[in-house]
Amino acid sequence: MAIVLSLVSSLLWGGADFLGGLISRRRPAVVIVGWSATFGLVMATVAVALTEGWHSPYGWVPWGISAGVSGALGLVSYYVALASGTMGVVAPVTSLGVVVPVVVGLLSGESPSSVVWTGIVVAIVGIVLTSGPELSGGVSARPVLIAAMAGVFFGIFFVFADRGAEDSPLLTLWTMRASVAAAFVVLALAKRTTGGLRGRDIGLVVLVAAGDLGANLAFAVASTKGFVSITSVLSSLFPVVTVLLARVVLKERLRRVQIIGVAVTMLGVAGISAG
Repeated sequence: MAIVLSLVSSLLWGGADFLGGLISRRRPAVVIVGWSATFGLVMATVAVALTEGWHSPYGWVPWGISAGVSGALGLVSYYVALASGTMGVVAPVTSLGVVVPVVVGLLSGESPSSVVWTGIVVAIVGIVLTSGPELSGGVSARPVLIAAMAGVFFGIFFVFADRGAEDSPLLTLWTMRASVAAAFVVLALAKRTTGGLRGRDIGLVVLVAAGDLGANLAFAVASTKGFVSITSVLSSLFPVVTVLLARVVLKERLRRVQIIGVAVTMLGVAGISAG
């Protein structure tokens, strides 16, 4: 069940991130994340009210806030990278953030197998191959660097979300959305604007919110049924979905070394998961 839910979260995240990246080419990334969190909060509130309600113990509160902040920072960075770079390159770079939960597990007393360590090395090699053309001077390295930063934030998010889910996956999810939506409201009041989102973009952001919400819930539940070092890796396969959508919808073409790099990166992630 943990493996299935983790893969479902990757599918939902990949689709939501692709849409978010597209919209971010027209609107500021922070606006997309803010409105997505606001719509997500409405959905999460209905879900909580119809199921378990708000209750103690309240261990999910600090972890939910921390997960919300790290997740929002990761999404803003990721959308900026997707909007300014090649999706087929940016997405795999972001997946390297899965190393963070592995390291946290190691510091917590877990002992990764040789397969895990091999997977980490292979993933790093894949990232170098994938981003090589971007760093050669012909194309700006900025999207790759921002994507790497997004990956770190996502890795931290996985750890925090797992901790909160031990008390309540749904309430942790609600707290995440509430904290980000509150920050967006404060920012909107300070700037005296909500970002000018309208028309077709509103419908797309609602889809992003639904996909992101479903992915977060699937991961939160999965992390309570399996090791976070494994579920977080499987949930980090979302770039595969983003890359495929970019190839099919946007007709993006990657250089041969980049195609090899994408494959090697995913092989490394799979190796970490197998361990």
